Amino acid sequence: MAASMSNFTVLVLCTLVVHFYGLNCVFADENQAGDDALSPSQVCWGSKLVTKLWTSAPCWYGVSFVTGAATILLVIIWWNKNENEVRNVRIHVQAPNAAPGRAAEGRHQAPRQATGGISQSKPRSRVTGAATANQNGDVTGGHRVGSSSPKYRLRILYGTQTGTAKHFAEDLAKRVTSSGIAAEVIDLKTFDPESHIIPESDGLDLCIFILATYSEGKPPESAAWFCRWLEEATTDFRVHRSLLRGLKYAVFGLGNSLYEGHYNQVARDVDKWLSTLSASAVVERGEGDRNVAESKHGGIEADYEAWKTTLIQTLTSSASNSCSSEKQTCECGKTQGGCCQETENENNDPNEEEMYDSSSEDDNNDDDNMADGSEDAKSRITQTNGLTDLEDLGKVMKKMKKAKESRASDKASEPREMITPMLRQALTKQGYKLIGSHSGVKLCRWTKSMLRGRGGCYKHTFYGIESHRCMESTPSLACANKCVFCWRHHTNPVGTEWRWKMDKPEEILEGALKNHYQLIKQFKGVPGVKPERMVEAMNVQHCALSLVGEPIMYPEINRFAKLLHSNKISTFLVTNAQFPDAIRNMVPVTQLYVSVDASTKDSLKKIDRPLFRDFWPRFLSSLEALSEKGQRTVYRLTIVNGWNNEEIEAYANLVSLGKPDFIEVKGVTYCGDSKASTLTMKNIPWHEEVVGFVQTLVDLLPDYAVASEHEHSNCVLVAHKKFKKDDEWWTWIDYSRFHELIAEYESSDGEKRFTASDYMSKTPAWAVYGCKEQGFDPNETRFRRKGKNKDLSGC
Repeated sequence: MAASMSNFTVLVLCTLVVHFYGLNCVFADENQAGDDALSPSQVCWGSKLVTKLWTSAPCWYGVSFVTGAATILLVIIWWNKNENEVRNVRIHVQAPNAAPGRAAEGRHQAPRQATGGISQSKPRSRVTGAATANQNGDVTGGHRVGSSSPKYRLRILYGTQTGTAKHFAEDLAKRVTSSGIAAEVIDLKTFDPESHIIPESDGLDLCIFILATYSEGKPPESAAWFCRWLEEATTDFRVHRSLLRGLKYAVFGLGNSLYEGHYNQVARDVDKWLSTLSASAVVERGEGDRNVAESKHGGIEADYEAWKTTLIQTLTSSASNSCSSEKQTCECGKTQGGCCQETENENNDPNEEEMYDSSSEDDNNDDDNMADGSEDAKSRITQTNGLTDLEDLGKVMKKMKKAKESRASDKASEPREMITPMLRQALTKQGYKLIGSHSGVKLCRWTKSMLRGRGGCYKHTFYGIESHRCMESTPSLACANKCVFCWRHHTNPVGTEWRWKMDKPEEILEGALKNHYQLIKQFKGVPGVKPERMVEAMNVQHCALSLVGEPIMYPEINRFAKLLHSNKISTFLVTNAQFPDAIRNMVPVTQLYVSVDASTKDSLKKIDRPLFRDFWPRFLSSLEALSEKGQRTVYRLTIVNGWNNEEIEAYANLVSLGKPDFIEVKGVTYCGDSKASTLTMKNIPWHEEVVGFVQTLVDLLPDYAVASEHEHSNCVLVAHKKFKKDDEWWTWIDYSRFHELIAEYESSDGEKRFTASDYMSKTPAWAVYGCKEQGFDPNETRFRRKGKNKDLSGC
């Protein structure tokens, strides 16, 4: 009797539930308009009913088949309708270049749209005027047609280290605003995803992420919290994979393909995490590459412009496609079946081919992988609205093969220029005079100082150069490191090998001298400038190849050095100890420097941030190569408090490896706040601290002693004792004798060699360590600034 009563009770309840839902609602077609969709109260009521049935006494004690079957049927009906409800309120996304691997999550795929862009089942408003966005991201302002649909929210979020991502974000906002789409630019540092993304994942949000990848593949500080939150959301078992369902997004990354293993890692991770949480990509992920030689479009700016064009086309086509599956009035005044549908059919040409292009290094071999039948390759040709049909696989493979051949053809064509438009603008703003496609010259602060009789640089004190007759230049703006203390703020390009268009050394020298003299002429008539020194400055005697970048990377560096020598210009070449073969093959120069910024593998990686994976063996091999050179060689040590000022014994070991003639120990120069560096004034050592470091180092080096100092530059010179004769230091250079020796060397095809001791000169008393002048030439006039910012440019 109890079982019969329980059966009767359950059947009555099931009948009431079906009647309450409505059969049309329960079995609603997924393409049907959302008017019959379940309300949140209905879903909540159904959930409570199912829970009650399963926990009631009749279900557990009434063992009849009808009770269990009816309950299971009710669960299936409720689950099916809940899925339909979620699907009906979703805005389906499809873009012509939608990212592969975005198959809709769930048991059913979303229906395909006739055209690309963002579309939805309900009538949607069209923004016809430039609108703005408030703090919460809601679009305000602008005239709307068909305003019965919800507002559309566009957010552009950026994470930047040097400011490039911010620049791109602001540029994109201006572009979409000019197209009639309101946008809000947000720094991820101030963005709370839990307060904005989750509550508003209702199909009305489009978040565009522009993200830089920093050291070791980590996000910049401003985006660290957002990336951590997003990653934790994908790994937390308590967070459902549909957390961001309804959110549409686009990602553009900024990176450098020379950093193998970390290239655009942040953008790739964010793209993956958003997809894992059921967000939908409207366009394929864009990846900007600072490596001009490998960039798809010729540089990070060109990569951004190409991705931006695709994104704008997608957004504008979505805004113009105001017709939905139901009847509605368009701006043309026609209803369904009118112009919009005709335009849609015209745009949806079945014979029109669509080019698929991979956005990462991992995707570059898609066509090869598909030939092997790999599942991973097949998954990459999926789109946000469904899977590609099997009969279309051949077309897709053919298109991908064409794209790959096109990229290979581009790479085989003429090499690209090293200096991109954005780089040219940044370096020109910093005072560089650019020469050709990869060289530059700039006036050193000490050149300006000595023109006025206010003293020369430390090279004047240590080696006797005339600072007002010195030209600071480089034949290669590119570098293989991104040092934390770089005073160029990492505006120069980076690279591990020469893959750019190359200018002739004769053109570089001509352009360098021409631009240098033009900069000198600007000081004509400036108060304090000595006329006789202006005349001397128009005849360059020295060239410091240390302006920026890695001069030794230039394939014609030997020819360039010979040209300088033939013009009676001495050469001071600085290298960052990452090209040992180039050091060995280098022709004799006046003085060859190697930057020794750290003494251990870990600290070198932390300070120099080299591009080479085998940076440490390269570093050691470069020091060994230096010991093989016959001319003057120098270790340049830059001391950074808290980074490398306690590695004295390790430095001593490196000295025994390279056996340099001199060791320059200099306190790092503070170049102001930089988004590319975390250095502060706390990292800048006092001159007394540098002297203390040097004295401790010399105690470990019996063959070396402190020879000179330049207190104004916070620099101390340690010299090998072979340069001390009769208790007097001979660290200066006899430049006339050097040019004689190098001429004999060239005329004998390298047979007649010479050493550093052949062209040394006596150091004046005022330049010797321990004198009261502390390295300042008494023939000059000391000028001290008060209450003004120091000019921190210079060599």
